[in-house]
Amino acid sequence: RAGAAFQYLLVQKTGAQKNVGLIQLNRPQALNALCEGLMAELRRALEAMESDPEVGAIVLTGSQKAFAAGADIKEMQNKTFQECYNSGFLGGWDKVSVVRKPIIAAVNGYALGGGCELAMMCDIIYAGEKAQFGQPEILLGTIPGAGGTQRLTRAVGKSLAMEMVLTGDRISA
Repeated sequence: RAGAAFQYLLVQKTGAQKNVGLIQLNRPQALNALCEGLMAELRRALEAMESDPEVGAIVLTGSQKAFAAGADIKEMQNKTFQECYNSGFLGGWDKVSVVRKPIIAAVNGYALGGGCELAMMCDIIYAGEKAQFGQPEILLGTIPGAGGTQRLTRAVGKSLAMEMVLTGDRISA
C-alpha cells in the first residue's frame, strides 16, 4: 500500500504486531545515492511513521551492497556554491535526527559521504559484516556537508574522524 506512493523507497510496517516502520532506500542502479527526490520521499515517510500511533520504532536500511553510497554527485556537479547555499540544497536532510521515535540504521555495504551522515543521524547503527563507513568527499575536493564532521567526531573520536575526513579512508564494522 505505502510502497506505491514512493519511487525511491520501499515502506512498510513489519514485526509481529506491525509496530515497526521499515524504510528501505531503493535506488539500486545508483547504489542508493541520495538525490533530492529520495530525500524528499524519506522526509514524507518519516513524517508518516512519526504520526502513526501504531509505529513504535523505525528501521532505515538499504541493500546488501549499499546502505547509501553518498549524495548524488551527478545532481550536484554543476551547481555552484552560491546556488547550493541560496537554494538550501541540504535543507531537510536532518529530518532523521529530529524524529522523536527511535530510528535504527541497519547498514550493510557502503555508507559513504551522505550515506554515512544519514546513518549517523539515526539513534542506533547496526552494522553488518560487509558495512563500510567513510567520508570520501575530500577525494572530490570538498568536505562533508550535512553535519558529518560533527557527528563523526562524536561517534569515533577526533583522531579517527580527522583521518577519515582528511584522507577519504573507510572503516569497516
